[in-house]
Amino acid sequence: MTLEHRSSAAWRGLPLVHVQFGTRELGGRYRPGRPRGVIAVGDIAVGAVAVGPVAIGVVAIGAAALGIVSVGAAALGVVAVGAAAVGVLAVGVATLGVLAIGVVSLGWHAVGIEVTSSSVLLGAFRRRTGAPPPRKTERR
Repeated sequence: MTLEHRSSAAWRGLPLVHVQFGTRELGGRYRPGRPRGVIAVGDIAVGAVAVGPVAIGVVAIGAAALGIVSVGAAALGVVAVGAAAVGVLAVGVATLGVLAIGVVSLGWHAVGIEVTSSSVLLGAFRRRTGAPPPRKTERR
């Protein structure tokens, strides 16, 4: 039996709150719940605010999250926070983004222990910290 709650209130045809978790069929196969609503909670959640193992929405929270603001083990979005994060602003363990903050970071501006960055601020950083400027080579 599937665990499901769908609110009677709706917005543009979507229920305000939809909670749905899957069930096991007679053969032992798991059939995941696929809630869709403004606020969706379940196995594969799709909504403005989505929470579940797989979450897709404006704000997505789950193991695999895809959205404008995503939080999860694997997060993809404009602002992504997670163990593996990809986004314009990415924060986590392994990150890829325009601004990447994490243990292993790759980005235009990156902060972390292992960093690969093509930051335009690198020259200003050298001047402020007293690091030696790069050597100029003379052409003959």
